This record gives sequence, C-alpha cells and structure tokens, in this order.
Amino acid sequence: MFRTLLSKVLIIILLLGTISPVTAQSVKQLEAQRKKTLQLLESTNKMLNETKKSQRSSLNKLTIINKNINERKTLISNISKEINELDSEMQRLNQEKRMLENRLTILKRDYARLVQEAHINRSIYSKIMFVLSADNFDQSYRRLRYLQEYTDYRKDQVKKIEKVKTQIVEKADSLNKHKVTKEEVVKQKEVEAQKLTNDQKKEKVLLTDLQKKERKLRDDIKKQQKIANDLNNKIARIIAEEIRKAEAKRAEEERKRRIAEQKKQGTPKDKDAGTKDKTETAVAKPSGSVSTLTKEEKLISGNFAANQGRLPWPTDKGFISGRYGVHPHPVLKHVTTNNKGIYIQTPAGTNARAVFEGEVTQRFSIPGSNNAVIIKHGEFRTVYANLTSIYVNVGDKVSAKQSIGKIYTDGENDNKTELYFQVWKGKALQNPESWVAR
Repeated sequence: MFRTLLSKVLIIILLLGTISPVTAQSVKQLEAQRKKTLQLLESTNKMLNETKKSQRSSLNKLTIINKNINERKTLISNISKEINELDSEMQRLNQEKRMLENRLTILKRDYARLVQEAHINRSIYSKIMFVLSADNFDQSYRRLRYLQEYTDYRKDQVKKIEKVKTQIVEKADSLNKHKVTKEEVVKQKEVEAQKLTNDQKKEKVLLTDLQKKERKLRDDIKKQQKIANDLNNKIARIIAEEIRKAEAKRAEEERKRRIAEQKKQGTPKDKDAGTKDKTETAVAKPSGSVSTLTKEEKLISGNFAANQGRLPWPTDKGFISGRYGVHPHPVLKHVTTNNKGIYIQTPAGTNARAVFEGEVTQRFSIPGSNNAVIIKHGEFRTVYANLTSIYVNVGDKVSAKQSIGKIYTDGENDNKTELYFQVWKGKALQNPESWVAR
C-alpha cells in the first residue's frame, strides 16, 4: 500500500517536471518580447522628442505616433499574455509544492517507522542471533544482506527527506519571484495603457489638423512622388546598364576563348574565315540573362538567397515608416502611395550599413534625394539612398553590417532621418521586408 502510493506520487512529480520547462520557456520568451518592444518604443520616443522642436503638425509626427500606438498595443497584449503565463506558472509551482510537502510527510512517517523498528532491534546481540539462528549458511548470508540493505535504506530515506526539503524551498523561492514579477508587470501594463490613451489623443489632434491642410499635403505628395520616380528610374537605368556591360564583357571573353580553341584545333583558314562572322555574332549578342556569373559571384548569390528573411537591417535602429508596394495615404482619402522600396526612419545621426558582403558598384546623387550607394551581391543588388556622407568608394569590398554612409537628417521637417532601401534580383525589384530579419 505504502509503496504503491509512493510510486504514484513519484510518477506525478516526474510528469510535472517534464511540463515545467515548457511553461518557464514561454514566460521567458514573453519577457524577452516585452523588453524588445520597450527598446523600440524608447527609440521612437527619441525620434518623437526630436520633432518637438517644431510646434507645427506634420506627417512625420503622425507616422511616429502611429508607430508608437501600434507598438504599445502589441506591448500591452504581450504583457497580458505574460500575466496569464505567470498565473499558470504560479499555479503549477503551488501544486508541485503541495505534492512535495505531501511526499515529505510520507517520507517522514516511513522514516519514523524505520527508526522505531531499529530502536526495538538496536541490540548487536539480537542482530547476531538473528543471523546465527538461520537454518543454513545461505539463509544466514541473506539475513546479513537484509540487515545491511535495511541500514542503507534508512540512510537513503534521510537523503530523500533532505532533498525534498530543498526542493520545497526552491519552489517557494520561485513562487515568490513570480509574484514580484507579476506585480511589476501589472503596474507596467497600467502605465502603458495610460500612455496609449495619451498617444491616441495626440493622434486625433494631429489627424484633424493635417486634414485641414489637404491642399498643401497633395502638393507635397506630388513633389515627393516626382523625386521618388526620378530616383527609381535612375536606379533602374544604372542597374540595367551594369547588367548589360557585364553580359557584354562575358560575351567578349567567351568569343576570345572560342577563337583560341579553334586555333589550337588547327581549323583551316578558309573554313575559319567563313564561320568567323557567324561565331562572333552569336557569341557577342547579349542573352538578356545574368545567369553567367563568376564562381565567387555564384557563391555570394547563393549565400544571399539562403539568408532570405534573416538579413540584418540596413540600420541598427528604427522602424519601417513606408512599406513596399501600394498603400493608402494616412490622411488623404482616395490617395495612394506606391513605394519601390521601403523607408526606414531612425534617430538623427544614424549610419546606413550593408546588409550582406558585396562590392560597391555605384555611388551617385540626385536632386532632392541626396546621395545613394549600390552594392552588388552576385546576382543581387541592394540600394541605400538619402545619404549625406558616404564612407565607401566604387570597387570597395564591404562586409555585413559595415557602415557605408550617414543618413540625411532634414532639419526643416522635424529632424526626419529616413533611409530609402531597395533589393534587386537582376533587373527585378524585390520586397525588402521579405529579406530582412523581422
């Protein structure tokens, strides 16, 4: 009866032990998400503080406040999940603590019985007689082993009792820590909820004010769209020209290689002369494909493609203020924006950095967009625009996360600091959001 009950207790404790790490991991993950979101909010608040130098309403302020609101909603949601997980964890710890206390009671009761039996049979003489009174030598040996195992069992029970006591203390400590954490998280949720309400009020005031300036906003959009179109067209022309030159160069190298092979094979002059024009024409004509890459370029292309969704951001801080593709305007009705890349807003003084190893192939400027850099990664290219100072030159080999230039800060527009970032595969534009880490 006693051993059956003890076995059941042990099985339940082992099962709970297997569940424990999963719940604890979940709490840790939620805590990590909370800290990460708080860091992002700290960064956006820094940007928002930079806009306070100007009292006028602006799209930039609205964008940052919108980002704050979305991140704060995410934070509050994660905090709620974390509180639920902490409640579940505390419930589990309480249950385990009670089971350990029950087990301790059983172990102590069992040990008390052992001590009582040992007290009755404490005499060495009685033990000797117990062994010597056996019917044969084999039975004597078994009785001797029984006495030794009985003694070992008592010692083992003492160890088990001490171990369970330690486990109970550990569970109590963990329980107290979780209670303290929950109190802190609940208070933080209340603070963030108040901040969310304040941000939503600011957003409403800004939105109303900006809607009154519809004509100016429409004029600004047209101007910005023209600058963006000029930049995008120039980037597309530059990349197309790079590809054309690379294909022409490789075609010429292939033509020379074939002529050299024909000479080695001793092709007759008259036959060679008759086929020369056809051979050169066929080889020199670009194929329109960029699949002909050097071994190094193929390796870099493969590595770049393999890291889709895991590439580092082109800035160490910031958030996506303009997403890739067609999106409705945040203020004006029936107005859309069409982005050929993504805009990343970041604190003033931030540098742009390469997202992968590669070679700088272009650095150029365009009115209204400052300077831009193109980096080639085999078949792929990344573009970094709206830079002031540029730290790299054409032909330079760069590594991942290497600073390539300082992002322009617009003092006349709330110190807005925004990088324009593109990803190309050959002549085809890619959605950068699918390439950088989330």
